[in-house]
Amino acid sequence: MAAILRLLLSVLLLSCMAAVSLSQGEEEEFSEELLLKPLAVRKVLAHFHFQSRAPPTRMYGHHHHLFPKALYQLVQKFRIREMELSFTQGRWNYERWGGFDPISSSNAKPPGVELWAVFDVPHDQVDASWKNLTHTLSGLFCASINFLESSTAYSAPDWGFRPFSGSLRYGSLPREAVCTENLTPWLKLLPCRDKAGLAALMDRPSIYGGFYHSQRLRLTSTEFGSTEVESGIAVDQTLTVVLQPTTSRRASNTYSGDSVPQPSWSLSSIFGRKVSGRCVLAKSSNVYIQVERGLMSKLKNLHSEDEGSGAGDIRFEKSWNNSGFELSIAPNRVIKEVNSLHDETPTVLYEYLIDNYSISDPFDLGFTWKLPVVWSSPQAPLRASRFLMGSGNERGAIAISLKATKASNGLWGADTTENSCMLRFNVFQVVPWYVKVYFHTLQVFVDEKPQSFMDVIERMRVSPSEDKVSPGLMEMAFKLPCHVKSVIFTLEFDKGFLHIDEYPPDANQGFDIPSAVISFPDFHASMHFLKDDSLNKSPMLSKFQERSPVLCYTEVLLVPLTTPDFSMPYNVITITCTVFALYFGTLLNILRRRVDEEERLLKRKDSKTGRLRPLLSKLFAKLRGKSWEPTETQSASSSLNRSKLFLVILVAGIAVSCQYYFQ
Repeated sequence: MAAILRLLLSVLLLSCMAAVSLSQGEEEEFSEELLLKPLAVRKVLAHFHFQSRAPPTRMYGHHHHLFPKALYQLVQKFRIREMELSFTQGRWNYERWGGFDPISSSNAKPPGVELWAVFDVPHDQVDASWKNLTHTLSGLFCASINFLESSTAYSAPDWGFRPFSGSLRYGSLPREAVCTENLTPWLKLLPCRDKAGLAALMDRPSIYGGFYHSQRLRLTSTEFGSTEVESGIAVDQTLTVVLQPTTSRRASNTYSGDSVPQPSWSLSSIFGRKVSGRCVLAKSSNVYIQVERGLMSKLKNLHSEDEGSGAGDIRFEKSWNNSGFELSIAPNRVIKEVNSLHDETPTVLYEYLIDNYSISDPFDLGFTWKLPVVWSSPQAPLRASRFLMGSGNERGAIAISLKATKASNGLWGADTTENSCMLRFNVFQVVPWYVKVYFHTLQVFVDEKPQSFMDVIERMRVSPSEDKVSPGLMEMAFKLPCHVKSVIFTLEFDKGFLHIDEYPPDANQGFDIPSAVISFPDFHASMHFLKDDSLNKSPMLSKFQERSPVLCYTEVLLVPLTTPDFSMPYNVITITCTVFALYFGTLLNILRRRVDEEERLLKRKDSKTGRLRPLLSKLFAKLRGKSWEPTETQSASSSLNRSKLFLVILVAGIAVSCQYYFQ
């Protein structure tokens, strides 16, 4: 018996050692990062990035210490390969805040809720998985995502949005309000929540008082054998906020040309809090200050004018205290972008390690401007906008306008077959079923001149809408010369009619058409840095180096539809209730009235008329040859009851006829 126990203990010890060796090779990881970036319009961009990783289930098992259990069960239940969910309030300003960088292409989202998911299930089960996923996310994030369950609210893109044909579903709710009820469940997915680390900076009044904020959840999984490399499950949680720093007294000083410098700011001034150390469960916790290439070029020119030569340009790019601005804390490292195709001046990142700070010595980074600087953020090749044409509640047209920006000629992709520069972009647009678009009315104007769409469109996929079944879907791939100045294309539509139960409470406000997506496949919003092992450990910088296409969203359109007179049901209900009140009131009055009181009333009436009436009745009885008998009160009361009953039947008939007529 003792030998058997020793054998069992040795087997258990070997299995534990094997499990430990496997866990050492693949472990859960969590990292937190914050990017701060001054914008050209006296604002500050704050970009929080949290990443949680779980190794493959086949090697690690089903139990986790850091990875959110709710998301792991979500992946296993619905077999999700990729998923992205965003809650956004406000609209990203591509003209002033930039449109050719990783943040604007990957984290600038349309207003409301946007959800897309790729499933690793058979094609006939994708719709069922999507509907169950929307209900689960609705309960998880306290939002109305379950409205995307209806087939009229989501679509199946082919190539215009993401390259996942057949297994991709896309839906959006432009009118969904975003509040703290959505942010709190999002923060609960973090190991330290908002109690420690960089997430402690998320002061609710500061975040929701900004010009723009978007919280995003991106999930990728290799659990189901569809990919060759098994990397497990990765969840990226990002929060992008555009804030307005408070103007201090120092900013009131004027300089040459009556120009005013940008407002200086610090973490405590824009968030109202300081960083008291990292999350103890985080593998890395870093803060970055990004000075984009446009600002760096302006500061470099000012520095060259002051110095009189360009000998100190390299030193200036790595300086955190120069003639243009000053950082209150010296950075741990300066990272410079390389292989920049835009111009000679690269983007510079100043890195701070939060491991060096604690509650007794909190981290409060300050950014102070010394000179007024005016610069412009990098722009996409074309700036897109969308608007409605026409008037009335019957017909209209949707127009998408794209105008050229001041992009460098070196950005254009060249078509070597014809030795000419060609610009390619894709348009993806979903239209609700009650906006009946006529796709054969497509008109294209290039530089304000009409063009045949066969000459400018390489391929197009159209899925017409079906009443109360599915929305309309349009995917188009354009190919135009690089020197084009403007492109406008229009589509005519008719406005449909809804049932009275399908109108929202604020029907007179109008109905929303989700944002269209414009993507440029030949342009990639990525940053390149020198090869360094420490950069590979930063999930945010690794994302910045990925070659993702430049992408932008248009405005949400508000279409007024014909609305019925909602007062008519109220009038019908009022009239019906009045008739029923009269009917039941009369009926209850008859049923509850006492007969004795009626007899006493009749006797009083007879006593008042005197003896003339009985004498006349006796005389008429003798003339007829009949015996005279006094009139009984019961007969009088019965006649009275018969008259009352006739009145009740008459009122009931009127009520029934009115009810039948109004139905």
